[in-house]
Amino acid sequence: MKILAAMSGGVDSAVAAARAVEAGHEVVGVHLALSRMPGTLRTGSRGCCTIEDSMDARRAAAKLGIPFYVWDFSERFRADVVDDFVAEYAAGRTPNPCMRCNERIKFAALLDKALALGFDAVVTGHYAEVRRGSDGVELHRAAAWAKDQSYVLGVLTAEQLAHAWFPLGATPSKAEVRAEAEARGLLVATKPDSHDICFIPDGDTRGWLAEHLPSEARGAEEGAILDRDGARIGTHPGAAAFTVGQRKGLNIGYPAPDGRPRFVLEVRPKTNEVVVGPREALAIAELAGSRFTWAGTAPADADAGFACEVQVRAHGDPVPAHARVDGGELVIRAEQPIEGVAPGQTAVVYVGTRVVGQCTIDRTVSAVPASA
Repeated sequence: MKILAAMSGGVDSAVAAARAVEAGHEVVGVHLALSRMPGTLRTGSRGCCTIEDSMDARRAAAKLGIPFYVWDFSERFRADVVDDFVAEYAAGRTPNPCMRCNERIKFAALLDKALALGFDAVVTGHYAEVRRGSDGVELHRAAAWAKDQSYVLGVLTAEQLAHAWFPLGATPSKAEVRAEAEARGLLVATKPDSHDICFIPDGDTRGWLAEHLPSEARGAEEGAILDRDGARIGTHPGAAAFTVGQRKGLNIGYPAPDGRPRFVLEVRPKTNEVVVGPREALAIAELAGSRFTWAGTAPADADAGFACEVQVRAHGDPVPAHARVDGGELVIRAEQPIEGVAPGQTAVVYVGTRVVGQCTIDRTVSAVPASA
């Protein structure tokens, strides 16, 4: 097959490309330039897509003896990931930019271009598995659950999965990948893993948003802090400064009737209001979203509902649940409360190791009624 290997400059993508070459495929490496002004150097394990990462990818491709190109996707990345991130926060939601990047850049823009150029598949260093089952293509968890990345791939459709290959999916550990890289003479063998949001490499999301949110969405003016019953109990300096689950910095001025701390339960940027309440109110019993997709064939019993597990964070624990499509939404009822879920996050649904689908969370139902 003719394979396009997406090479980030890290050890995982380098080894994935190496395995594709070793399997006898015709492989071409490509590094995605996602910023018109990339940083020159990484700061430890923070950030990615820097000039240093591009050079690391080029050196790995040279070692493997494959052609290498840099494709400028910066405008598409800005529109589909960065601007989306800002718009979601402006609407009071908590987005996951890695999900949007996989959905709209790596497996939409990149895959579309690859197919147009005659490639059969795109290879990445993600830890997940694509399997061909009786009902078609399926996405499954990686063998190493500690490194499993199927959650961030839950946005992929059947058509995209049909042209995706994840050679590291069955690898037992990251240590084995690093050892393989070293044995192959790849200089990235000991390179630290990247983390945090790639376009906010210093990790200061709040500071970054303060600079990039439109003025009308910053909630810079004072607004009301409300309890769960809608009573005003305080004043805040601007809604954009708060996130669901936050405890510090509320400055209400007097304790709750029961003397316990209050936590942010909801942010309402349109009305510049922040809703607070007890920690147990952060526990969510049900969540739903109208923006949902299936990772392969849709479940035959989607309308009637089916038993599953739901995961709301990349490295979160899966929770037993029941999912159904109702009124144009994917509605997920957890068998045990899930804490700290916010609109804008992604809920990925599993049956066993298989990723069934996902939704962007639009609304949640607390496990604790407001009058409790």
